[in-house]
Amino acid sequence: MCGFWYGPVVIELVELTKRYGDFTAVNTVSLKVEEGSLLVLLGGSGSGKTTTLKMINRLIEPTSGKILFDGEDVLASPAHEVRRRIGYAFQKIGLFPHMTIAENIGITPRLLGWDAERTRARVDELLETVELDPKEVRDRRPSELSGGQQQRVGVARALAAEPKVMLLDEPFGALDPVTRDSIQQFFLRIRKETGLTAIFVTHDMVEALILGDQIAVMNTGDLVQVGTPRELLTEPADDYVAQLMATPKNQADFVEALMEAKQE
Repeated sequence: MCGFWYGPVVIELVELTKRYGDFTAVNTVSLKVEEGSLLVLLGGSGSGKTTTLKMINRLIEPTSGKILFDGEDVLASPAHEVRRRIGYAFQKIGLFPHMTIAENIGITPRLLGWDAERTRARVDELLETVELDPKEVRDRRPSELSGGQQQRVGVARALAAEPKVMLLDEPFGALDPVTRDSIQQFFLRIRKETGLTAIFVTHDMVEALILGDQIAVMNTGDLVQVGTPRELLTEPADDYVAQLMATPKNQADFVEALMEAKQE
């Protein structure tokens, strides 16, 4: 990793491994995530990025290795306690259809024993943070909101219990390009305002370059390079990383060529 540190290490993976029989999905991955930074796990389908993320949240149990949260091994704690300390947002959103928006966002605070007044205040605060009017949406069902609005609610729910760390598994992948860009910018703003530490899974190179302070590239279960967006663009570790980083440049060159052709 580069020499720039945001703060103390919040999450550390030590030779984290997941095997299914003879198949190794994640192979001895070691990573550090500093406080206030966003680490992107980047790779194609089957690279092991989502499996790695789910092991951090104990949705998948590792075969071997360690997961340290503030220096403590999370494997020594019950999985449900770990999940309540970490926010989690993903592509399919997973809002409960029979619950109102307020009930969806407030579910983790209620499980943690927050009283009704504190929970309601937190729900309204988060709805305003994600640029939704509490008066208009708190009593609606998820089906009454657009895809972009539902995704914002999903982010709000992940932030509800004031987690120190947030995990995001391709959370914006199902959105149309305009909405996706808007949500990305909104998420960047939230991170800047809150100092949130996050790990973000994507297969989209442009999204990785836009959002990531550090990018960890995975390929068939192996961690092949970790660095800043600039480092990966200018000093790819191997041909796989070079091909990934070439994609946004090729797209930009193609758009530029189209613009020049239209001006002729």
